[in-house]
Order: sequence, then structure tokens, then C-alpha cells
Amino acid sequence: MQLNDLETRNDIIKLITIFYSKVKKDSILGPIFNGIINDWENHIIHIADFWITNLFGVPAYKGNPISKHIEVDKKQHHTINNEHFGIWLRLWITTIDELFEGETATLAKDRARRMATIFFIKIFENQKNVPKE
Repeated sequence: MQLNDLETRNDIIKLITIFYSKVKKDSILGPIFNGIINDWENHIIHIADFWITNLFGVPAYKGNPISKHIEVDKKQHHTINNEHFGIWLRLWITTIDELFEGETATLAKDRARRMATIFFIKIFENQKNVPKE
């Protein structure tokens, strides 16, 4: 069966919704996300805006994703590590592969790989600056 490429806001929302349904059930990521996100509907819209900006160049997203991830790490007592990002990336890529194929789908996977690396490095750098208890 041939899959369509990511082309519309609805495609992005479908991707994000299915992706987060997996994240919420994951034994490692689920407790983190479920413990922080209270309004999943608005979170999905916010993250969809992020991906719409990143994939389609439409200025929809407002925010600082790196600082948000550093806040999450702080709430997790600075325990976020490369395993978390690996799981996140695996779920992201497998969800895209289940639903879409094409140039934008490939771009979404490539951008996620880069973001996971950058976010992890920024969190790791921040963790080095946290005073030991």
C-alpha cells in the first residue's frame, strides 16, 4: 500500500496524535509526559504548530523548545538522558513510517534526529551546571 506524504496541518495533527498515544503508553516516557502534560489537546495543537513551522515554513509556533525540555529535565530531577531521546526518536520514526512516506516525511525524520541531538546536548550541558545535592 502506498502512503501519502505529510502535506497538511491535518496530516501533522494525525501524526502527533498517534505518536503521543504511543508515548503515553511507553513505560519510560509515559510517566514523564503524563506527569507534566495536563491538557493533551492543547499540547498536540502546540506541537503541531512546531512541526508545521519546521516542515512547511509557516510561522505557527511560538515558544522555546529547548528551555521547555530543560524545565522537564528539572522536574525529573535532572535524570533525562540519551535513552529517553532514543525512545522518543524511535517512536517518532516508526509512527511516520506507519502513516506517511515521501520527501516531507523523510524531512520530519531527519529534523527529529537533529533536534533530539541538540536537545540532549543542551540538557546535558545544563545538567553539568546543576549543583550536586
